[in-house]
Amino acid sequence: MNETNNSEVKLTSYSHGAGCGCKISPSILSRILSGNETHSNMESLLVGNHSRDDAAVLDMGNGTALISTTDFFMPIVDDPYDFGRIAATNAISDVYAMGGKPVLAIAILGWPIDKLEPEVAGKVIAGGRKVCEEAGIPLAGGHSIDSPEPIFGLAVNGTVDISNIKRNDTAKEGDLLFLTKSIGIGTLATASKKGLLQSEDLKTAVSSMTSLNTVGYHLGFLDGVHSMTDVTGFGLAGHLIEMAEGSGLTASLYFDKIPVIPSVWNYIDQGCIPGGTSRNWKSYGHHVSNIDERNRLIIADPQTSGGLLVAVDPDSVEKFKEVMIQNGIQNKHLEPIGIMTSFEGCRLIIN
Repeated sequence: MNETNNSEVKLTSYSHGAGCGCKISPSILSRILSGNETHSNMESLLVGNHSRDDAAVLDMGNGTALISTTDFFMPIVDDPYDFGRIAATNAISDVYAMGGKPVLAIAILGWPIDKLEPEVAGKVIAGGRKVCEEAGIPLAGGHSIDSPEPIFGLAVNGTVDISNIKRNDTAKEGDLLFLTKSIGIGTLATASKKGLLQSEDLKTAVSSMTSLNTVGYHLGFLDGVHSMTDVTGFGLAGHLIEMAEGSGLTASLYFDKIPVIPSVWNYIDQGCIPGGTSRNWKSYGHHVSNIDERNRLIIADPQTSGGLLVAVDPDSVEKFKEVMIQNGIQNKHLEPIGIMTSFEGCRLIIN
C-alpha cells in the first residue's frame, strides 16, 4: 500500500508548499474573513480576530488570561523528526508573542496513509513532543485525518497576567523596533526543494526554526515593551505593516540593520525565490515606500517559526537588552531595525 521506506522518506516531495510559506496570502485571507471577524459582546474576550493578532485571549476573571492558538502546515524539511520539531516550535511561538507562558498542547496531524508509512508520522509526533518537553508542557492528545499531503501542527493554550499581555496593535510613536531571529528561511527552504541547499545552511535553518521564542514570556513583564508579534508566513514586511496599521503609525525600517542569514543572497542569485514572496508582495506592496526589487525579496520572504518583532520604548531599551542577553539573544539582534513614526501616508518606509 505505502510507497516509501521510512528510512529514505523526503517529506517535502509530498507537499505543494513548505512551512508557513503555504499560508493563504494576506489579501485573500482578508476576503475570507470579511464579515466573519469577532464582534463579541463577551467582555471577557480581550483579543479576538479583529486585530489579526497571534492568538485569542480570554479574561479568566482572576487577573490572568487564557491564550489560545493553533498553527499547522506542510513539511519544510525532509526529516520527519525535524519537521515535527519545527511545526511545534512555530505553534508555541504564538503564546510567547502575546507575552504568555504555554501550558498545554494538542497535536493536529494530517497524513497520506496510502503514501507514507505510519512510522514516519510517529517520528513527526516525536519531534513535536520533544519541543513541548523543552517548553515545559505536555503534548496531551490530538486529532488526525487521512489527507492528500502530510500536515502537522499544534493547538496550544497558555496563560498570562492581564497586565503583561502584548498585542500587535499597541506600538507607540518613537518606539524602536527589534527582531530576535534572522530573516531568510523561505529562501533556504526553496533552495532545499531545488536541491541547491548546502548542508551547513540546512543546519542553520533547522537551528533557527527549532529555537523557542521563550524570550517573549520574559519580555511580557516589561512595561516598555509596547507591542510584539512573531514573524511568520507574511514576512517581516507583512507583520510590520500589521503592527503599524493597527497602531495607526508608520514603520520606518533600516534595511541595512535587518539581520539576514548571510547565505541567503547567494541563493537569491541562483533564483531561489519562494512563491510566497510574490504572493505576499502582491498583497501589501502598495503599503511600502522606497523599496527596490532585490530588497523586497528579503522583507517579503515568508518565514517559518521566525523571530519576535518587538516595539520598545527608547527609555526601556537597556532593560530590554538585558532580558535579551539573559535569554541568549545577542549581537545584531540587539540593534534596532527601525522606528515607529507618525503616519506618513504609507505604513512602511524603507531607509
